[in-house]
Amino acid sequence: MRTRRVRSAALLVAAVPLVLAAGCSSSGGAAANPPSVEKPNLTVAVVPAVDSAGFFIALYDGLFTAQGLHVTFVPATSSETAISQQVKGNYDITGGNYVSYIQAQQANLANLDIFAEGSVMEPGAQALYTMPGSPIRTLADLKGRTVGINAPYNILYLLAASVLSEHGISPGDVNFIDKYPMPQMPAELKAGVINAAVLPEPFATIAEETDGAVPVADFDQGATTSFPVEGYVVTKLWALKHPHTLAAFYRALEQGQRIADTNRAAVEQAMEELPMKPVPLGVSKETAALMSLDQYPFSSGPVGTVDKIRLQRVVDVMHQFLGFPQDFNINSMLLNGG
Repeated sequence: MRTRRVRSAALLVAAVPLVLAAGCSSSGGAAANPPSVEKPNLTVAVVPAVDSAGFFIALYDGLFTAQGLHVTFVPATSSETAISQQVKGNYDITGGNYVSYIQAQQANLANLDIFAEGSVMEPGAQALYTMPGSPIRTLADLKGRTVGINAPYNILYLLAASVLSEHGISPGDVNFIDKYPMPQMPAELKAGVINAAVLPEPFATIAEETDGAVPVADFDQGATTSFPVEGYVVTKLWALKHPHTLAAFYRALEQGQRIADTNRAAVEQAMEELPMKPVPLGVSKETAALMSLDQYPFSSGPVGTVDKIRLQRVVDVMHQFLGFPQDFNINSMLLNGG
């Protein structure tokens, strides 16, 4: 079993007052005089993975409510589908992987602003898995095999392509299958429909604990060590129309990010509280206790405070492994041009 990352005792102790203050449910205390916002009712699509822990803490601990917002969470099966619905106006805000957002921006499929960071990868958070007894023991064994991935050429593909390339294996020698949503992936792996699967947490731990899946390669290595994975975006037009709403959402989200980054117990609880219908998203206490976590960047600065250098890293690796255009400027996706 993989080594799990555990926050230091000092951070856990320091974070307890924050969690107690935030409360443990959506009834955790709305502000007596919530700030005035242009749009109090929001539909927010977020990929239901550990990368989104800061959002789920803010949602379930009532931090959005305290800012005068009613947030309806929609589970996103992939960032690509979420982006298309966001452009149509069906989603106000989405949270997903940077690669898909950057690709959509470059292809003029959307005009987006990254207004907050979500996660930075840590060991065990994103990895490649097979089943016991599989002939796949190393990355070289993947040649000619099928590998399940939740969407084509997204963050998980980029991580896989980078690690494969650094081990002398062409990603083109692997047959990536992108037809299965993430919650379904462990079952497809167990059934032998796919030979291997790229799994983020908590799906990785679910596959390990429930089905005995075994890791072949951790993606936290080489060019993708401590790689920025997820962020939160709005369309530029939406940001223009709803500046107070966006600022309120950002304040609550950053509180959730801070708690996620300093209190493992809060992350575990948030993942346990994910809905079970119509598709099971929540995890058991046992799974939550074992899953690897990310780093969760947070800021006390104004809305849109993000680490531009860290985001540029995503673009650089996309240049290297996806043939992404060299002239793309990340400033085009930052509030006020970065």
